[in-house]
Amino acid sequence: MLTVTTRVTGVPASPSSDAAAVKPISTTNSPFPLEPTNRRRLLHAAVSLSAAAITLTLPAQIAEARGLFQMPPFRLINRYYLVRAGESEYEDMGIINTNPVAKTSVDNGLSEKGKKQTVKAALKLKAMGACDDGCWIWPSITQRAYQAAEVIAAVNGISRSYIVPEYSFLDARGLGGYEGRSLEVVSEVYASDTVSPRNKPPPIDDGTPSESVEDVFVRVTQLMSILETQYSGETVIIVSPDSDNLTVLQAGLVGLDLRRHHELSFEPGEVRFVDINSIPAYKQPASAVYKCLNPPSCT
Repeated sequence: MLTVTTRVTGVPASPSSDAAAVKPISTTNSPFPLEPTNRRRLLHAAVSLSAAAITLTLPAQIAEARGLFQMPPFRLINRYYLVRAGESEYEDMGIINTNPVAKTSVDNGLSEKGKKQTVKAALKLKAMGACDDGCWIWPSITQRAYQAAEVIAAVNGISRSYIVPEYSFLDARGLGGYEGRSLEVVSEVYASDTVSPRNKPPPIDDGTPSESVEDVFVRVTQLMSILETQYSGETVIIVSPDSDNLTVLQAGLVGLDLRRHHELSFEPGEVRFVDINSIPAYKQPASAVYKCLNPPSCT
């Protein structure tokens, strides 16, 4: 004999209510006895309905999943402006300084020329209406980038509480053995980049990383993944201490071969709006070798 228990829903749990709510039903006494075959059919129907319900809800769940960011992106949730900070004291002296240990030092701050470049950048953002409806400013914690963010906030009437310092993903590209040398030798780095995005500058033992274009690409992709997950429909101003973070990022967004990132070079204090409509339509040369739809694998 099969015994089925039923519970009346909505009744407060108590010994007395349980005794009244739970009643054994005998299938032999029931006017509709459940045969084994019928029970199997009912179980099969219940499982089928559950599977169908899960199948129907999966697309909506997948559509809402925004944590996995790929380059080039299918779409962007937010509006982005890319800004290179003005010239630093080290750049004014013509010296390469990319060691993250010194990124908050005064010498990594804006030079007098860099301050003027930054004010122009802030005014350009204002003219572009970047923060008319509010904005978030994401600068590297590097001294010159954070100083630039403060200037941008002041000129555009944005509270400093909307400045979000980035502690690692926006560090200036580590140039290893070129550290402390003249800025003129950076051309050697870019010549190496055109051969392979995996080529690294020569190493050094002072703590300065030797980063390839691919290394930078990983960092900026992680940054975009955070921004596209954390915000929705917002305006974000990304402030980098150097050009390479921004050129690699823009190359990834438009699907440009990363070996060509330097062609998108940012001057100190330069501002660019990321036009979402331009992302899938980069006008590459006839040779498809310059197009990269699966960065950093662009061979």
